[in-house]
Amino acid sequence: MGVDRLVEGIREGRRAQVSRAITLVESTSAKHRAQARDLLAALPQGDAVRVGISGVPGVGKSTFIESLGSRLTAEGHKVGVLAVDPSSIRTGGSVLGDKTRMARLSTDPDAFIRPSPSAGTLGGVARATVQAMAVLEAAGYDVILVETVGVGQSEVTVAGMVDTFLFLTLARTGDQLQGIKKGILEISDVIAVNKADGDREQEARGAARELAGALRLVRGHSDGGWAVPVVTCSGLNDVGVDDVWQQVMNHRSHLGADGLARKRAEQQLDFTWALVRDELDQRLRHSRGVKAVQAEVRAAVLAGDLTAPLAADRLIQAYDEDPPTT
Repeated sequence: MGVDRLVEGIREGRRAQVSRAITLVESTSAKHRAQARDLLAALPQGDAVRVGISGVPGVGKSTFIESLGSRLTAEGHKVGVLAVDPSSIRTGGSVLGDKTRMARLSTDPDAFIRPSPSAGTLGGVARATVQAMAVLEAAGYDVILVETVGVGQSEVTVAGMVDTFLFLTLARTGDQLQGIKKGILEISDVIAVNKADGDREQEARGAARELAGALRLVRGHSDGGWAVPVVTCSGLNDVGVDDVWQQVMNHRSHLGADGLARKRAEQQLDFTWALVRDELDQRLRHSRGVKAVQAEVRAAVLAGDLTAPLAADRLIQAYDEDPPTT
């Protein structure tokens, strides 16, 4: 399908064309990358609410997102969900099946759920996810939720492409005592203690209080006056989910139009360099010079005849000496 037809279908909100466009922007093929650039240049810019959602495995991210997404679609919003999954070593595709854990939301006509494979690199996360968000915004989705797999470096990458970063946690995980791996506390804009239901409700409230104390130690007053709220909720029972969303909107209001514009401009600059790194990685992998010495270098490293730094220098030298194809 040509780029013009894809653009037309996206503008009209056709799900098949939206899916094809996201597949196109995720592709690592040189031909597809060129088509993706033309596609993104032709799409109108959107102004969706972009929220990153993270948490340790088992915290209930998918259940929470389904509950939140269903609430938002009932209020008239169109919700896009991008789940940043680890990539399959064999195929490069997504490993997890988030749609199977969001059965109700996946059948909602006003929701669109899509796994977004990381392609094995953080650059892949940035390129695929940011461009997929642009496609969804052009298709009329006014709320985009980006779910990450767990707590790791990809969370920092995702936090750099959304307006608000929401961290879900649980009581009795010890996170409040460890400062939730300080880095996550530093990038979180809203924190919610999930599964606050039944006998666990009081524990969740206690965990929220301890987390609030940890936040004051880690963050202080260095975040432009924004005091990170810590709330409790139950995605399974749909309790407190509206309060979490209200905190997200409060953070957006705190940023204001000018603050949001500055944040997105800085994100675009960071994204530019992420694209540069990703493109250089692709060129290195496909370089004829690198391919010519790759087997020899591999054998030398495995035999212990060549150290990793010297092997890296050898590969980069082969790349530099290989004239670019025209």
